[in-house]
This record gives sequence, C-alpha cells and structure tokens, in this order.
Amino acid sequence: MRALRKLSPGPGFEMVEIPIPEVGPGDVLIEVLATSICGTDLHIVDWDPWAADHVITPVTVGHELTGIVRERGANVVEPEVGQLVSVESHVICNICDWCRTGQGHLCSSTELLGVHRDGAFAEYIVVPAQNAYVDPADMPLSIASLQESFGNAVHTATVAEVAGRKVLVTGSGPVGLMAIAVAKAKGARAVYTTDISDYRLDLAMTMGADLTVNPLKDDVEAVLSDATAGEGVDVLFEMSGAPAAIDMGFAALKPGGVAAMLGLPGKKIEFDFDDNIIFKGATVYGIVGRRISQTWLEMRGLIRSGAIDLAPVVTHRFALDDYEKAFALMASGQCGKVVMFPDPSLSDGPLS
Repeated sequence: MRALRKLSPGPGFEMVEIPIPEVGPGDVLIEVLATSICGTDLHIVDWDPWAADHVITPVTVGHELTGIVRERGANVVEPEVGQLVSVESHVICNICDWCRTGQGHLCSSTELLGVHRDGAFAEYIVVPAQNAYVDPADMPLSIASLQESFGNAVHTATVAEVAGRKVLVTGSGPVGLMAIAVAKAKGARAVYTTDISDYRLDLAMTMGADLTVNPLKDDVEAVLSDATAGEGVDVLFEMSGAPAAIDMGFAALKPGGVAAMLGLPGKKIEFDFDDNIIFKGATVYGIVGRRISQTWLEMRGLIRSGAIDLAPVVTHRFALDDYEKAFALMASGQCGKVVMFPDPSLSDGPLS
C-alpha cells in the first residue's frame, strides 16, 4: 500500500510502498477514505525542535482520519466490518492510574498515531478497536475525518465556563475556527479572534466570531479594550502557539480570568509568568488532545444535533498523492481545514 512516511530525522516526507499492516486480536484494520492535515503535521514535516524530541522514525505520519473497517481481530466485538469509523489518535495503556481514573488523555504510556506508531496518511491503518468510533453511514467524509481535531476544540472550549462570558481565541487556524463555533454554541456573550491571515479571519466570522483583529494591521490591545469596555476578556483560548499571540492573549485576559492553552510553540519561549499568571490570579489549563470518550460523546452530540456546522471549516480537498501541494497550502494560512483522499474519486467535494 501507499504510505506517506518520515523515514529518518529531518525535514520532509516520502511516499513509499509498504505492506498492509497486520491485525492484532484487539485491533481493527481500516481502509482510509479521508485524512485531514493537522498543525502537528506541520511541525513534523518541518522537523522543528518539538518534532525532533517526540517523533520516532521511521513512521507513517498523520493522525486524523475516517474509513471503513475491513477486518477485525478475534477479540473485537465492535465496531463491525463494513462500518464507517473515525479514530481517536491517542493509544493508551488502560492500566495506569490516569487511565483508571478517567484521565486516559494523560496516560504516561500514550502512543500517538503518526508520531510514535504508524498513522493515517496511507491506504490502510491498524488501530485498537476501542479507538474507532462509529459514524453515521451518510456523514460527509471530510467532516468525519476532522472529528479528532474538532475534539481538541471541544476540549479547549469546555474546561472553562463560557456561557455569558467574553472569549478571546488567539489563532484562527482550523481548531481555532471550530473553538469559536463551540463557544458560541455554549452561550458565550461575545467571541473575539485574532490571526495574521485575513482569509482565516473571514472564516472566523463565518463560524460565529463577533470581532476579528489582525495584529499586523490593528492595535490589538486598543481594539479589545474598546470592545470589552476596558475590562478585558474572561476566557482565553490560545490556539496558535505563536509567542506574540500568547503574550497578547494574556495581556487581554482580565484578572481572575481563565486560559486554555492548546497551541504548540514548537520550542522554548520567554513568558512573563509573574504578571500574566501569578499577579493576575489567572487559572491556566494545558489541553492535551481529548478527554477520550467524554469529549467524543460531547463533540458528536454537537455535530449530530445541528448545534454546530463544520462544513465551512473544510476549504480544500486534495488527492493524497498531491500531499506536497496540500501541505504548502496549509502552511500558507490561506485555507481552513485541508482534507486528503487516498482514492480521489471518493472526494466529497471538488479537488484542489
């Protein structure tokens, strides 16, 4: 089968032929129908310090996918062969203290698809059956493929109370865009968002943002101060990982506010811990993936109830063989979510 792999440390990927993976007793073999690109994949292709410290090569990259179960191990009860599934990317041990207390997303033995074990940018993938969540058979493949990523947005937007509160989202990439929609669905009083891409700021308005700010053009501090009558924001969702955006977000956060941090800087950064957290009395959450089953149930409910429409987030579709163009577009910021199809004839929209 074809697989996009990181064969050794350093920038870039290679498309190679490898055997279809074997199915273990508790596993399912999934034919990948659609797979979306995540910001983490950009860290890996660039081979920044975060990737160098975490990625185990050689490995098939990618961790967001949907596909059809084609085979299952002898011990698997569900899902059934032939069902459409999406996949949780954290493979956990199920026996450590974190797993046994409902905090599997913090499992110290976690293996990440596309980082520690073979991932989704391929024609087939093997995952533990417990990681496969059954989708409605008629769910658009592009939407099904990004549910893992949507879970990051849901996790971020549910650690703090947002109903009736003013929320700032720094970074309007795909997960930031989805976090805007979640905050609005949960009753936020107002959602403000920042980004250096006007393209993504336009998408942010489509997803429900009340105000967008481009730091390259606007005085962010002045704009947000005016919008909040000088109070600042109650809740910060930091989705960008950009040091300047992190500083800007905490400057806008009012005393006693709550910050949920998802973006990865990719390297060590300078940060004013004293004024941004201690003297501000801020509560800060680090967001790691999803709270596994809890978040999957929450996000599936938001989609299937119609409370959130993710269709505007998907802006481009590519054949998997055109991965170089897909990654270049994702890195440019002139897009929302980019989805790739191993079989381009199965694309649920026009191919770019």
